Amino acid sequence: MTEEQKKGSILVVGGGISGLTATLEAAEVGYEVFLVEKNPYLGGRVAQLKYYFPKLCPPTCGLEINFRRIKDNPRITFHTLAEVESISGSPGNYDVTVKLNPRYVNEKCTCCGDCTEVCETDIPNEFNFDINTTKGAYLPHEMAFPMRYVVSPRIIGTDDAKKCVEACKYDAIDLEMQPQTINLNVGAIIWATGWKPYDAAKIDNLGVQYPNVITNMMMERYAAINGPTQGKVLRPSDGQEISRIAFVQCAGSRDENHLPYCSYICCMASLKQATYVREQYPEAKIYIFYIDVRAPGQRYEKFYKNIKEDENIFLIKGKVAEVQEDPSSKDITVVAENAVTGEKVQETVEMAVLATGMVPNTADTKLPGDLKYDPDGFVVSDLAQGGMFATGCAVKPLDVISSNQHATGMALKAIQTLVSS
Repeated sequence: MTEEQKKGSILVVGGGISGLTATLEAAEVGYEVFLVEKNPYLGGRVAQLKYYFPKLCPPTCGLEINFRRIKDNPRITFHTLAEVESISGSPGNYDVTVKLNPRYVNEKCTCCGDCTEVCETDIPNEFNFDINTTKGAYLPHEMAFPMRYVVSPRIIGTDDAKKCVEACKYDAIDLEMQPQTINLNVGAIIWATGWKPYDAAKIDNLGVQYPNVITNMMMERYAAINGPTQGKVLRPSDGQEISRIAFVQCAGSRDENHLPYCSYICCMASLKQATYVREQYPEAKIYIFYIDVRAPGQRYEKFYKNIKEDENIFLIKGKVAEVQEDPSSKDITVVAENAVTGEKVQETVEMAVLATGMVPNTADTKLPGDLKYDPDGFVVSDLAQGGMFATGCAVKPLDVISSNQHATGMALKAIQTLVSS
């Protein structure tokens, strides 16, 4: 295509792995792309993982390359702490209003950490799913992009905020920052708004109220080297090492009372997390309670077969009926019926991991613009109309490699909208 043909720009909403891929694919063939992300960093859920499939790579393996490509590409403009407020227009010509929320830290930040040192206020650490706390002035995580601190709105107007200003030698903290609004004219929009874990508190029989029952995404943070325990899988109640652990599959998924669909990634995520335990505790007993193990594709099936060969990993086909706690020891007992033998199974372990499903962020909060949704809140793209397209886990539950493939396809659809306009 000639430069004359490469007219128009694309807005990508969501800076997770799907949004990054769509942004880079479009920009690297010559299109101007605006990327907006509601968090203070790019990377999405992948940044919170210890490893991701198919190669069991840490997030740094892929994200840092993508961040470098973004920094090196003048066609990409990205905004964090940004939300789309309104959209008008039609395919090929959309007017978009974006709200930029204040970070209270400007580009002079060197990540020296002096503001954190003087800040006394603790706030929940959202990156670690509130397992621990962080300071009111903080770096979201060790490989955050942009690499810049954030001052939480919770401390604005307090003495702590003033201390942060006084401690900063580079005049990087600006407590006078205000929300801003920018207007963009784009020809196509890609919604890569991602997902969140299903709220396990809604499942009243699986013991999420007990300290030694955690979710699968919390397990990722415990196992990650930059997590709250520096990568050591420990019992939350007392910080002790473990010798027995249970994984409860389909925690809320494939259940008409919660999520009626299969979340696609949960089986492989639990099998992967079993390897985390095995690396740290070679003699630990690992119990995986499942309805069906879904390992799509040759590579995933091979991984599943390797797990089955481990003599200390026990796969039990049976839906968990109840999770109980011993009040004195805080041990957890998982109760299920073995669907193969018909026997009632009770396994007492030191901690349990609930494989909660994927919920699209659009399930609760609908996006601006003329979009359609399925009954579960996933976006249904109108490919015939063009103009606006959803990708990644905004469309359906997907793993990382499938999200990348889908995002590439939607980048092409966005480009086709520009070409035909």
